Amino acid sequence: MQTFILNNKKLITLLSGFLIVSGFFSRFVFGNIVVLQTALIIASIIGIAPIAIQAYQALKVKVISIDVLVTIAVVGAFLIQNFEESAIVTFLFLFGHFLEQRTLNQTRSAIKELTEMAPERALVQTNTGEFEEVDVDEVEEGDVLLVKTGAKIPVDGTVLSGEGYINEASITGESVPVTKTEDLNVYAGTILENGTLQIVADRVGEETTFGKIIELVEEAQDSKSEAERFIDKFSKYYTPAVLVLSFIVWIISQNIELAITILVLGCPGALVIGVPVSNVSGIGNGARHGVLLKGSEVIHDFSRVDTIVFDKTGTLTAGTPTVARKETYGEDSEEALNYLVSVERESDHPLAKAILEEIKATKNYVVTETEVIKGGGIVAQVSGHRVTVGNVTLMHKEGVKLSKRAQKDIKQAEEKGHSLVLTAVDGELRSLMGIKDQVRLGVKNDLKKLKELGVQNLVVLSGDNQGTVDAVASELNLTEAHGHMLPEDKSAYIKKLQEEGQIVAFVGDGVNDSPSLALADIGIAMGSGTDVAIETSDVVLMNSDFNRLPHALGLVKATASNMIQNIVIAVGVVLILLASVFFSDWMNMSIGMLVHEGSILVVILNGMRLLKYRLPRSRETEQVNKVKIK
Repeated sequence: MQTFILNNKKLITLLSGFLIVSGFFSRFVFGNIVVLQTALIIASIIGIAPIAIQAYQALKVKVISIDVLVTIAVVGAFLIQNFEESAIVTFLFLFGHFLEQRTLNQTRSAIKELTEMAPERALVQTNTGEFEEVDVDEVEEGDVLLVKTGAKIPVDGTVLSGEGYINEASITGESVPVTKTEDLNVYAGTILENGTLQIVADRVGEETTFGKIIELVEEAQDSKSEAERFIDKFSKYYTPAVLVLSFIVWIISQNIELAITILVLGCPGALVIGVPVSNVSGIGNGARHGVLLKGSEVIHDFSRVDTIVFDKTGTLTAGTPTVARKETYGEDSEEALNYLVSVERESDHPLAKAILEEIKATKNYVVTETEVIKGGGIVAQVSGHRVTVGNVTLMHKEGVKLSKRAQKDIKQAEEKGHSLVLTAVDGELRSLMGIKDQVRLGVKNDLKKLKELGVQNLVVLSGDNQGTVDAVASELNLTEAHGHMLPEDKSAYIKKLQEEGQIVAFVGDGVNDSPSLALADIGIAMGSGTDVAIETSDVVLMNSDFNRLPHALGLVKATASNMIQNIVIAVGVVLILLASVFFSDWMNMSIGMLVHEGSILVVILNGMRLLKYRLPRSRETEQVNKVKIK
């Protein structure tokens, strides 16, 4: 019976409203008071049923909820035969709950939209070479899939053949189609707008980037911030306090109607719902714009950040460096370059990729006993030779002597902002590669926005040489720049800033800088949802789009401000209502309940404004976006 009543709350609300309207219609049109009284009594009884059930369920777990206060108030009004108050209060409470649920569902629309984007079917290649349509849950890693025009990509995978334009808005927040060809990655939930692709499944189900985005946003929306935990604790004691206050007023004044009115007016509904709706809306907005905020606590901490520390390569720079200078030393330089290429094939570092694109080896060698020197480079055995590939620090560590010419070349390259890759064979320097990585398009304007949003210090930490780091810092007007930094050096520097009282966010690629991401007050990962980025960081900027960082900071500041607004509205309304009971003649239960439900809707609608939040764009940003589209 309880389940039936609770499942039909909408019908009960509608019937209660109909009875109240019908009763007053009979009273004022036909002068029939009996019909009015009967209608109000029935409306009171059916209206209080779902509220009383919820109150009983709350009391079973030793919680004095809002439903308990309303139930006591309505029963009291009914017993003193104030049927008008009891009927109207129950209707307003039920109708207010209906409106709350309807508007709250809209704040979770980001999750609903993401879930609806999830692919359900896939065309999988069978043993005969034909493609068969199956449920997406049946797809396994390594399967070959066919995706046709208009279809959703069912898994994270790599293109085997074909070409097409894919809308990656579900992953990156950008609706501009991206061209996909052989060997490029595709993501589940994105849409192939034109073309046909064959892909091999790399990650399936919940392990896909899209699956993890949904999981993260759901967890974030369900998490509670410090403010929410405080309000939950406050409500736990506040609600019984209202009950006690009402009882004391009744004992002193002997006015049962006044005591009942206090029960209704003291309900903390808007206070309880105000902060969660702000958090949910803020997180939902982030999900729509390619910013994953991992919980309400992140919003609180991120909004207070005054120092942002950046990794250089792949964060402030595009991460696609090219060789700008090449020098060789000693005899048989071609053989030394072949050794270099053979060693760099063992690395996935961006600088290694630049070297491989620049140098075409005439001979390949087997590399053995490879040792990666953290923050330095690689030492390996190649055809019986000890080959050292890395920066100047590694050369010194290995005892490699640098000639005057080499020292001059190094100095010139560093002054031009080049990253250096030196190669030594058996302790002798054989080559120098000066590699230049371009600053990200539009990043200077984005950094300017961060300062406008209240960030005081912008710092770059890099394992690169100081000259290169200084060149980037000068171009971008950064506060500080430090080169030759190992991962542990970066962590130590962040700890130093925190000890000085600064609230620090670290922005990195989520792989090499995972210690710093974990140590910082807020870790922000640039990346297309890689495993390490999602696991280590507090915030993920999808598709490595730096432009999302100012939006993320502006969003969390707006969300934090919105929470405060809702708390002020909720507390202010309760204080005004309670004051009106004692210092005015017009306040009663019905008016109080109407204002109470109205305040709940106000804080919900105020929180929902965050769903439409967008950081104002400057002219520079518009110009950058036009260039990107072209």
